[in-house]
Amino acid sequence: MVHDANPLIGNGTRPIPKWSPVIFAVVMPALVAAGLWLLPDRNVLPMLGLFFTCALVAVAVTLAPMGPRAILPALGFRRAGWKMVVFGTLGALVVSVGVSQLGIEPEGVKEALGVARDPAMFTASLLVMAVLAPLAEEVVFRGLLYGWLDARWGATVAWAASSLLFAAAHFEPAHIILVLPLGLWFGFLRLRSGSLWPSLVAHVVNNGMAVVAGALAEAAT
Repeated sequence: MVHDANPLIGNGTRPIPKWSPVIFAVVMPALVAAGLWLLPDRNVLPMLGLFFTCALVAVAVTLAPMGPRAILPALGFRRAGWKMVVFGTLGALVVSVGVSQLGIEPEGVKEALGVARDPAMFTASLLVMAVLAPLAEEVVFRGLLYGWLDARWGATVAWAASSLLFAAAHFEPAHIILVLPLGLWFGFLRLRSGSLWPSLVAHVVNNGMAVVAGALAEAAT
């Protein structure tokens, strides 16, 4: 069943507060600026780690007035059937393979995967790009933003707008083209399940496969 009605209504879960996007938009740059001032290593992996950590902290600060017990359900951390998780993960891999046939390789992706090809950096790369990045992106776009939009204009608007903004946040045009189909798929999983878990697991597996494939390709050369 598609959740066209707001799934937060009537199930005891509080909706994302009205001013949350504004608060997040103020807190996030402030945290990044402070982090950059303190960060001694400006290489790509520490920078990515800083950015995604700041995103998670910014969401926590934004929703802190809701209270700790209300935050996770409001972000979509609710039970989802394992079939939807498996379906979503397999679908994400199919979409990822499909868009890879376009032959587009964004510079940012090449730089990030270049770090993963260093054996000494592989574990750290996997943690940042296949765990931290998907967690932060899902919490921000399919959690905070989706929940805020859903509470006001419904799940279909939340799916479309959060997916488009997720793609746009990757800035580089080639990267936007590559991630838009995945963003639409992740948003669809959120729409169908009413939970963040299917899109989060699919996102983690997809990114993990990309990091591993990049590292194996380098080892084979």
